[in-house]
Formats: sequence, structure tokens, C-alpha cells
Amino acid sequence: MRLSELIRGVGIRRLHGEADIHGISTDSRSVKEGDLFFAMKGLRHDGNLFIDDAIRRGAVAVVTERPLDGNRGCAWVEVEDIEDCLACVSSRFYGNPSESLTLIGITGTNGKTTTSYLVREIFEEDGRATGLIGTVRYMIKDRVIRSGLTTPLAVQFQALLAEMVKEGVEVAIAEVSSHGLSLKRVDYCSFNAALFTNLSRDHLDYHHDMEGYFSAKKRLFIDLKPGVSVVNSDDPYGRRLYNELRKSSCRVVTYGLKGKADFRAVKIIQKEHETELEVVAPEANMRITSPLIGMVNVYNILAAVALTRSLGVGWHQIVRAISRFRGVEGRLETVWTDRGFLAVIDYAHTPDALRKVLETLRGICRGRLITVFGCGGDRDRGKRPEMGAIATEMSDLVVITSDNPRTEPPELIIEDIKKGIKKDNYRVEPDRREAIFRAVGMADRGDLLLIAGKGHEDYQEIRGVRYRFNDREVLLEALKTLKGAGI
Repeated sequence: MRLSELIRGVGIRRLHGEADIHGISTDSRSVKEGDLFFAMKGLRHDGNLFIDDAIRRGAVAVVTERPLDGNRGCAWVEVEDIEDCLACVSSRFYGNPSESLTLIGITGTNGKTTTSYLVREIFEEDGRATGLIGTVRYMIKDRVIRSGLTTPLAVQFQALLAEMVKEGVEVAIAEVSSHGLSLKRVDYCSFNAALFTNLSRDHLDYHHDMEGYFSAKKRLFIDLKPGVSVVNSDDPYGRRLYNELRKSSCRVVTYGLKGKADFRAVKIIQKEHETELEVVAPEANMRITSPLIGMVNVYNILAAVALTRSLGVGWHQIVRAISRFRGVEGRLETVWTDRGFLAVIDYAHTPDALRKVLETLRGICRGRLITVFGCGGDRDRGKRPEMGAIATEMSDLVVITSDNPRTEPPELIIEDIKKGIKKDNYRVEPDRREAIFRAVGMADRGDLLLIAGKGHEDYQEIRGVRYRFNDREVLLEALKTLKGAGI
């Protein structure tokens, strides 16, 4: 496409030259001949410093927010808002693919991943080809693509949607993060439905306060084309969102356990291996049995039911899909051990998520509840003491360790965690592998061991380097080692 066609109406300050564009890149190292290079300033790197490198590698045009001096040997565009420009240009370049899909956005602090997989399972049961963009992986039908960001940059997001259209996908489900929304990664996407799970403390290192965080999440719904918004009305921020949305032309559907939600769960029976519930809906009541455990998953199931029913999926397909869905790795993932205790691996890395997981596990735990957790480095420090308090108050024994310390010393992160602790039922082991081994050695028959914080992740980031690490693999290694030692 011609550069002038791609950038039409995007808030241009200055334009120099013309070019045929064959690709789009935001990383000079991946530039190919004929690319349009976006010189974007990120948290760690400034793309403006790599413009010459991009041109050497074959970029035929550059987009920047800064004035460019002199003749760079290629076309260039100075724009008012480079993130908006990238989103608009990416959608145009790939032929506005969202308009050829039923596109569903799922946002919230917790529950996005499990809910998105439930929704995918239901649409697959309904006979519709699906695509998925999220934290654990990206999927186009059954093809798995390794996930980077929960919500990828606009150019990658549009490229994935275009590939889905090409492969015959009908329904695309996307986890939409607050970063993705505030950085306009899904702008110029035509969403048919949006789902709000909940909002609690997270990412305040980026959004500064809860109002900023809520405003970012709200963008998905405010910009929604005529479609359906599905909102958790039990959540305080969900109620705020509902009150704002019902003044608009958007159709709003609520779910929850309380009040007059459109979709409610009643007669809930929680077991070690499954959950039973009855969904009270506008047109019917339906009994559902799911292999998923815990109240957190009751909300995830309700969300998926409310969304898919609102988009016309039949009850038979919904009930059948939920009964078959066994969960997502690292999301209340259970491992039954031959030592007689249950181990659970969960991604809980926020105060609210940790609290809810511990509430769930306390309800099924026959013996002691043992928790291994840490907090990420270079992130919101304010949640660390809060999580320390929650873990020690709600567990019988806690092993405090490292999560992804990134560039921070693990010992300083642990000291922040300890500031919120009032009990002495904890141990400190900065080495996460050793912490898991230690906790496994402590667990007796009937106990329940929670390994929290990293979930599905297959790395641990220490001093800027990602090392291979997976909680489930280390857990199984610990069990095998102790068994081999006769312990």
C-alpha cells in the first residue's frame, strides 16, 4: 500500500516523501526491505535512537512524534500521537480484519484467562472456529502460537486477526489488558462484545492509582460498537461501569451471586474435584457441573455463560462445554501426589487473587494449608505487604520466596512483603526452587500446598535474564527426589 493511503487522517504534523509499504515494524532489528518503521518511545528503549539502523535494514519510511532533521534517504511522517497512528495504520494495512470476525474482548484484573478459554470451549462446542489471544498462548483454531504480551502491540494484534480471517476463524476471543487499552493496542478494532470480570489492585506502578486503572479498563466498553457489554455486578467497579453504560445505547448484561443480576449462580456445591451450580437466567434455570473448583471459577463460569448466551449460543452447547473443560495450566491447576497431599499451582499475583484462591482452598483443605509465594520486582511495591498479610493470615504455614525479581534484589522484595506480616508462621527462602522443595518436604497427608504467583510461566527473570523455570516441573522434580530418597 502507498504510505499516503495508510496515514490518511491520523493527525499528521509534517510529511516528507512517498513510498510503497510492504510491512510494518516497531523494532529496528526486525525491519525488512520495504517496511514502515514506527520510532516509538517505550519504558526502556527509545525507537528514535534506532531510526538510522532501521533505514540501513531496509525501512522505506519512518513514523515519529519528533521532528526529523535533514534528508534521511527515505519518506518520513511526524505525527501527533504515534500509538493512535500505529493502531490505525496496522488495521488498514491488514484490511480491517476485525470487521470480518465476531470479536470478543475480556478485561479485568483476575479471571481473564480461564474465562477466555471457557468462552472458546463453548463456541467450539457450538461448531464455530475460534481464535484466541491471551496470556498463556495465542491460538488460531488448533494451531498454537507462543504468547508474548497478554495484548500484543497493535501491529501484531491486527496481524493475528488477519491470519484468523485467512484461516476461516469465525469468533476471536482476546484478553485485553489495561496496558493494551491505555497504549491503544486494540483501537480501530470492531468489538462485538466486551466482558468485565473485576478490578482490584494491580499495575499501580503504571496507572498510579485505582481511578487511572479503572479508566483504562473502561475504554474497551466506552468505545464498543453497538453490541453487548457483560459486567460482573458483584464487583464495586463493575457496578460503576454498569451505571455508566446503561446510559448509553450499548446492551448491558450483568452476572453475579447477589442482587438482581441477569445471570446468577445459586445452590452452589463445592467439592475437591468439581463444582456444581445452578444458573438462574432470564429465560431458564440450568444445572451445571464443572471440573473446575472454587468460587473464583463460579464467577468465571457465570461470565462465560452470560457472554455466550447473550451472543446466541444454546444451553445444550454451553452445559456440555463447561462439563468437559478441565481448566488452564497454572490456573488453580491441581496435582495429586502419592504423598497424600494435594498441590495447587496458581497465577495469583495480586492481593485479591491470592485472597480468593486461599479462600477457595481453605474450603476443601482437610489438613494444613501451606503457601509458597513471592512478589515481582520492578512492579507495584505497595501490594507486597498486603500480600504478606493475606498469605500469613489465611495459611497455616508460608514460605516466602522470589517470583520474578527482575532487576531488584530478592531480599529487598521479601523485606517489603514482611512489613505486612503480624504472625510468625512463615519461613524465608529466596531461591524459588529450594522454597518449593522445602514446602513439599513439609507437607503431610491431608495437607494442601499452594504454589502461587507464576502459574503457567516457564521462566524466572533475574537481573534482566530469563532462566528456564516452571513451578509444576519443579514440584514434580521435588516429589520424585523425595520419593527416591525414601523421605
